[in-house]
Amino acid sequence: MMAETPLMSQYKEIKSQYTDSILLFRLGDFYEMFFEDAVIASKELGLTLTSRNREKGYEVPLAGVPYHSVASYIAKLVAKGHKVAICDQVEDSKSSKGIVKREVTRVITPGTIIDTDFLDEKSNNYLMGIKISDNIGALAYIDITTGEFKTSEIVGEDILFRLLGEINKIAPKEIVLDEKTYDNYIDEFKKHNSLSEIKFTKSVERKKAEEYLKNYFNVISLESFGMKNRKEAITVSALVLEYVVDLQKGKELPITNISYVSSENVMELNITTQSNLDIVDNQREKSGAGTLLWVMDNCMTSMGSRLLKKFLKNPLLDVEKIKARQRDVSFFIENVLLREEIREKLKDTYDIERIIGKLILETENGRDLIALKTSIKSSLEIFKLLKGNPLFEIDVKALVEMYNMIEKAIVDEPPFSVREGGVIKSGYNSDLDELHGISKDGKDYILEIENRERERTGIKGLKIKYNKVFGYFIEVTKANSALVPEDYIRKQTLANAERYIVADLKEYEEKVLNAKERIESLEYHLFKELTAEIKKYREELQNLAYKVAYLDVITDFAHIAVKNSYIQPEINDGDEIEIIAGRHPVVEKLIPAGEFVKNNIVFDDKREIIILTGPNMSGKSTYMKQTALIIIMAHIGSYVPANYAKIGLVDKIFTRVGASDDLLTGQSTFMLEMSEVANIVNSATKKSFIILDEIGRGTSTFDGISIATAITEYIHEKIGAKTIFATHYHELTQLEDKLEKAENFRIEVKEDDKEIIFLREIVKGGADKSYGIEVARLAGLPKEILDRSKSILKRLEERKEIVEKNLGGEQLLLFGNMAPKEEETQCKKEALKGKELTKEQKIVMRVLDEIEPDKLTPLEALLKLNELKKILNGS
Repeated sequence: MMAETPLMSQYKEIKSQYTDSILLFRLGDFYEMFFEDAVIASKELGLTLTSRNREKGYEVPLAGVPYHSVASYIAKLVAKGHKVAICDQVEDSKSSKGIVKREVTRVITPGTIIDTDFLDEKSNNYLMGIKISDNIGALAYIDITTGEFKTSEIVGEDILFRLLGEINKIAPKEIVLDEKTYDNYIDEFKKHNSLSEIKFTKSVERKKAEEYLKNYFNVISLESFGMKNRKEAITVSALVLEYVVDLQKGKELPITNISYVSSENVMELNITTQSNLDIVDNQREKSGAGTLLWVMDNCMTSMGSRLLKKFLKNPLLDVEKIKARQRDVSFFIENVLLREEIREKLKDTYDIERIIGKLILETENGRDLIALKTSIKSSLEIFKLLKGNPLFEIDVKALVEMYNMIEKAIVDEPPFSVREGGVIKSGYNSDLDELHGISKDGKDYILEIENRERERTGIKGLKIKYNKVFGYFIEVTKANSALVPEDYIRKQTLANAERYIVADLKEYEEKVLNAKERIESLEYHLFKELTAEIKKYREELQNLAYKVAYLDVITDFAHIAVKNSYIQPEINDGDEIEIIAGRHPVVEKLIPAGEFVKNNIVFDDKREIIILTGPNMSGKSTYMKQTALIIIMAHIGSYVPANYAKIGLVDKIFTRVGASDDLLTGQSTFMLEMSEVANIVNSATKKSFIILDEIGRGTSTFDGISIATAITEYIHEKIGAKTIFATHYHELTQLEDKLEKAENFRIEVKEDDKEIIFLREIVKGGADKSYGIEVARLAGLPKEILDRSKSILKRLEERKEIVEKNLGGEQLLLFGNMAPKEEETQCKKEALKGKELTKEQKIVMRVLDEIEPDKLTPLEALLKLNELKKILNGS
């Protein structure tokens, strides 16, 4: 094998330090990838795979992308889970001796993407760190495109489950774990389908974490960040920050502080609740359609949309803060014209948060500054409209100064790149104007010299020419050589002519040949000088960004309240909830206007548990979920879909609705159901709201009824949380007589000889029968099957009556005397003597005992019934 070239040696040395990354190696106008990186990139990016050094006896696989479009390729690689290291030339090739020096200038992972063109503008791009130690779970998360940096601790039971809820709320693209947490919990995290698209990274924990954070933020104490004595939060914050700093290779970050977020200040919404209520994501369709966010996000800016997401995922538990938001919303409901004017102005406001990030990370361009100028202008106009309203307190003086700086320096329509000139306005810098003049007026100036020299020498055929070897020169035929002045300097002799230069032509040549390069260099210098000045206003811009985002959300709340006929709920510290004519905010948008059936709900000191009966597809789930969503909307300061609402603070919302899509490996549906119920009863308080839908379906009927009963009794006696328990077990309705604060409600049904209509109205009382066959009809089962089902059902009901008559109906009442006396049991045994079942009946009883109804399809159930019928008939 031939010896390696110096370039390949340099590449291999750098690559050896970044073996876990795809290395993009800058060569001229391209970023090249070699060896295995080239093979991977060619597949992932659809690039042509070529080779290098073939003529030297060995082939090196090669794939490359143009430097000016590298961002899109990086985004694709990162989206596919790859880590990308960018290796740039760090010295001028013209001044270097030998091979030009190269270094990795930035490493990009899913949580540290800085090119915002390839990020969802309505979502943050978070990198999260997690550390689990004993009974404390600590987390920290950063968005380096906006500078947001927060941390929190979770203490107590079910730490892993509660961390999953926080992960779902924050939705990070990447999670960094310290070595111990990674080794102990990575398998648990990877069991969850909802985390499958998140990249997990192991990192080394920093020993002097507090000192590291204090040095980074240049503070003497972390107390001002709310982190005093928060050892685990400090450790995980340092872990995340150091990870980012290392990947950015020492570049400045837009992170000026870190804030501690207390879980006591926000409502707890665990991962199951967030999924079941479709607050931000629709888990069934894997999209944002059909969610509460989908209904509420009429924001005019991407900053507003991101802030609204945070509000929805973190409902407030401070009555005064909620009421303050309500007052702001009320102001804009009352001032309609002002609201709409402001929303129009917000349309012209760009993503100030991410523009700040670009400035700090030094990825900004001329268009970003024009976007910032436009945003400042619209913000100042909004300030004028609000006439000093404290809702929009901004630093007008600083904003005007920034506006003027940009207006004076940057052209109105700058090119995308700041390296190729055309960004700075004429009149901004005299040296730049001169260079532009030389570049623009070059031909005229050459003609001027040419005419001057003809007159001075008397050589009529004198011409100024240009080639790449000699540059500009004066060409004189040999016939006129006697007329050449002494100050001409000979450059070249030809057969029929001589070529000369003069001092001013040489001077001009240097200017012209270097003008473009000097323009580009000077413009870039002036541009960076300007952005360095604007960076000094970082705090004023960050304040403006939040004020714009908050104003956007509040005017959005007012807009949708009017548009959707929402009302302001009464919020207090009490335990009562009363909603009159409540509506599901999402469902009412998905059906024709006016068709949604409104319903009431009341929880007070006499009613804490509602036992809700009724068939599937009749509206039970809608009723339960709309109550939860109205509670969430009220706690973020929004108006709600109802005619009247009074809501006491709710600290946590729990839901157990249907089978989960995020099954844990090795767990049955029933096991998962019981795990989630265990989490609910272990975590809920008297201030919580619980939705339980069909608990116990995953086991036998009597097991299910027993478990459902015990859970209901426990919540009633031990917790006192406001609860809606939807069930098919009609036996549960008897709990109303046993539990003081439990009441029965049902879905109203209208029956006639031809059909049954679900009125979707919730009324007091329990359902006395099921409507499964009617649901099957609505689902589209053939008439033949439905008629046969009715026939079988009639026979089964008749047989049930016979059995009850023979065995004593009181035995089937689950909630009568649960433990009959021994004498009573003996009496019943005596009464049953002589009533032995037939052989066929025993077979049927054995088969029935083995059947698991929840695992049968409707058709399988009908076939099984038909089989049992044949056994009983002896056919």
